[in-house]
Amino acid sequence: MADLRNNFVGIKSPNPFWLASAPPTDKAYNVERAFKAGWGGVVWKTLGEAGPPVVNVNGPRYGAIWGNDRRLLGFNNIELITDRDLQINLQEIKQVKMNWPDRALVVSIMVPCAEDSWKAILPLVEETGADGIELNFGCPHGMSERGMGSAVGQVPEYVEMVVRWCKQYSRMPVITKLTPNITDIRKPARGAKKGGTDAVSLINTINSITSVNLDSFSPEPSIDGRGSHGGYCGPAVKPIALSMVSEIARDPETFGLPISGIGGITTWRDAAEFLALGAGNVQVCTAAMTYGFKVVEEMITGLSNWMDEKGHRTLDDFTGRAVRNVTDWQYLNLNYIAKAHIDQDLCISCGRCHIACEDTSHQAIMKEKDGKRHFEVMDDECVGCNLCVSVCPVEDCIAMVALAPGMLDERTGKVVEGTYANWTTHPNNPAAKPVVEPAE
Repeated sequence: MADLRNNFVGIKSPNPFWLASAPPTDKAYNVERAFKAGWGGVVWKTLGEAGPPVVNVNGPRYGAIWGNDRRLLGFNNIELITDRDLQINLQEIKQVKMNWPDRALVVSIMVPCAEDSWKAILPLVEETGADGIELNFGCPHGMSERGMGSAVGQVPEYVEMVVRWCKQYSRMPVITKLTPNITDIRKPARGAKKGGTDAVSLINTINSITSVNLDSFSPEPSIDGRGSHGGYCGPAVKPIALSMVSEIARDPETFGLPISGIGGITTWRDAAEFLALGAGNVQVCTAAMTYGFKVVEEMITGLSNWMDEKGHRTLDDFTGRAVRNVTDWQYLNLNYIAKAHIDQDLCISCGRCHIACEDTSHQAIMKEKDGKRHFEVMDDECVGCNLCVSVCPVEDCIAMVALAPGMLDERTGKVVEGTYANWTTHPNNPAAKPVVEPAE
């Protein structure tokens, strides 16, 4: 049976599934319920400095994007960091850690970007016995306007500076949470590494407005007729998160830096994809808020079954396995040729593949044959874009089939070559030069 035990920068947990810093981890009651449900760890909702707590709005805090079946696709949040007293939080953290010594308990922190502020809060958190700290440099709303959150995370030099303070004034492992609201995610990651961070976590939420009420003309969620930008999360952000995780995992300057993957993780498969792209564990929020804490049961069972099926004994057996297959566009093999193929036994003749290809692509799918409704790919027009695969409502009805070397590509009239060739050497490239893909 697969062993799901996880060791992330020395923080041990029975499985790689942690709850992210968010409303589900705001207090002991929630965290205790989460641990009982089977979560391997939690990152406690972000603490601020001592004094009057942060004030949250007393109205709608969430906006949403739904699919046609009302399934939640994207989630917008305008809630700030914890609005509970610092001492109450610290007492609860200490008690929960005592009650659940085998679970990971990391504390998220956000205080003003001043050395004294960080120096003051770090020993208070350390005294709780927490396993580590996560520096919230990602929150894009409310706190960023006060010079915290993503306002820090968008400046690599600030990231490096604060990480250095935390490593100087605390013994705890430091996880630096990065904002996706930036042009190049590698730069703050490099700053965090220079500062001595033990790991990075990403992504935090994406700055967003999910909708506008067309009666009141107020962004949603609306507070007394007005709305604000918030943090976007949920399944819709997963592709963005996977890309950013992969960028850090394969960057020579951050290669080997432990990563906690966050962003749209809803199923065991989502988690496995993050791990394959280099994440050492994963953090979940929206799925728990949508389906409840017991959603982790399916994640644990599903991941374990898949690992058994594939022969992966431990998480290390496949963690990072996909990183070597991520490359820049210029290094993709231009001699690889594939064509779409429609399984006529599975086809329901809905015509979606045809209309998508006819109206917006390459006019490569016929709609009639021998006077009857019939959908078939014309290889002499197909460029292998796989739009038809994406829009087909029947799973596995349309597949992409690679042409073997030596076969004729009917569209170009050329024989498929078995050699590797990329844009850097292509004759149409004015800057062509004999460059090969970087070694793994």
